[in-house]
Amino acid sequence: MVKKDGSKKDKSEVQQANSQSKLANLVNETKEELVKVVWPSRQQLLSESAAVILMVSLVATVIYLVDNLFSWGSGKVF
Repeated sequence: MVKKDGSKKDKSEVQQANSQSKLANLVNETKEELVKVVWPSRQQLLSESAAVILMVSLVATVIYLVDNLFSWGSGKVF
């Protein structure tokens, strides 16, 4: 490649220019995508978080109880 002053660009200068344009392109595309995001309201966020915490707690409790049941059962058999 040829610079404006007539000298040739070396390979590292070309790679640096390409990586800078790729980075700028990535930042611009990221900004465009973030504009499209529909963010939840505070009320939605709190209620859905509570639902997730409740369900995780419920499933963990059921797994704990089933595990204890099988432990008790295997203790009786063996």
